[in-house]
Amino acid sequence: MTMGHLLVITPGIRAYREYLLESISRDFRVHLILTEPATWEPAYTTGHTMVADLADVDGLVRVARAVHAEEPLDGVICWDETWIEQTAQVAAALGLPGGDRECVERCRDKYRTRAALDAGRVPQPRSVLVSGPQEALAVAGDIGYPVVVKPRALAGSFGVVRVDSPAGLVEAVEFTDASGASAPDLPTHERNILVEEFARGPEISVDSVVHRGRVTPVCIARKEVGFEPYFEETGHVVDPEDPLWSDGKLTDVVVRTHAALDFTDGVTHTEIRLTPTGPKVIEVNARIGGGMIPLLNLLGGGPDLALAAADVACGRAPGLRTATGHRQVAAIRFYYPPENDSLIADVRFEESELPEQVARCGPLAAAGDIKSPPPRGLMDGRVAYAIALAGNADSCRAALDKAGHALRVRVS
Repeated sequence: MTMGHLLVITPGIRAYREYLLESISRDFRVHLILTEPATWEPAYTTGHTMVADLADVDGLVRVARAVHAEEPLDGVICWDETWIEQTAQVAAALGLPGGDRECVERCRDKYRTRAALDAGRVPQPRSVLVSGPQEALAVAGDIGYPVVVKPRALAGSFGVVRVDSPAGLVEAVEFTDASGASAPDLPTHERNILVEEFARGPEISVDSVVHRGRVTPVCIARKEVGFEPYFEETGHVVDPEDPLWSDGKLTDVVVRTHAALDFTDGVTHTEIRLTPTGPKVIEVNARIGGGMIPLLNLLGGGPDLALAAADVACGRAPGLRTATGHRQVAAIRFYYPPENDSLIADVRFEESELPEQVARCGPLAAAGDIKSPPPRGLMDGRVAYAIALAGNADSCRAALDKAGHALRVRVS
């Protein structure tokens, strides 16, 4: 098979997304669209174009057509939640796979996701769209506490909070509004807040590739969540021998979810709660998973999700190649500053104190950054990460505990 020509819209933050470009550059010629001068990206690309505004779809289409005229493009891909709708529009303009904007919007808009899953009778928490505290109080009283308050169109758990009482609900609605129930460059609606039933049980994510309607789960990750009542993802565990791989109910829910959303081509990140009554869908993202989950899958010996995503973006059946050799459990943990508004002077790990199971680690903050732990800082409050590889999840967690003790965060 000849190397495909792939348009990538925005590289993302280097620490979180470089490995994706590195992977796809082995099998694809990559032209990158970005908003700042290229620095590390050219090592993985055959060309790049800088644009002023990724929200300017007409401008993106002009760039894509110019690149396409020089050398025909086979696909368009984006792994940043903010720009996946624009990416679908670019694909549609060029007649390439993944150009179903309506499908992407059904995933991007959590209210529309809930409506589609309801119509498809997919198990999920009860969810009601509200416009303010008084309406939220009425809905929560009907559902029963605890409930979850979440913004309709954000990502990364921003503005999502569990509420146990009416007083807390009013505060949570105000917090969610302040966190940006609507945000620049994202769709806005007259009613932007969902009040949902709290689904009890551990939370997982399933990354799948979908080609011509066939859904193939590629990576199952167990989430580690902290800073209650917020839902900050403090880490993930990917186990190639996870018993969930043989759970027929889970597989059925994942397949039915995609059918209900009419999602036929692309890559998805589906978040699910394993409740006492069975799996319930929390949300579906029409993109590759974040939090370095695909990297964990790769380091543990699983299929390369980035290459599979690039394949389906080009209309090809996904190549699900796995690394040779022994497969391992892979886990990541994120670390946070000691207090709100910490002015970072330095972040580093004391290498002599790191256990041998730590395969990768590094800073997520630089000198001069101001960082806060949740709730003021959520995903953007992280200062460092570490990834461990071991024979089981408990060994990974123990290694990541030690990595935390080896972390040095100096604040001014």
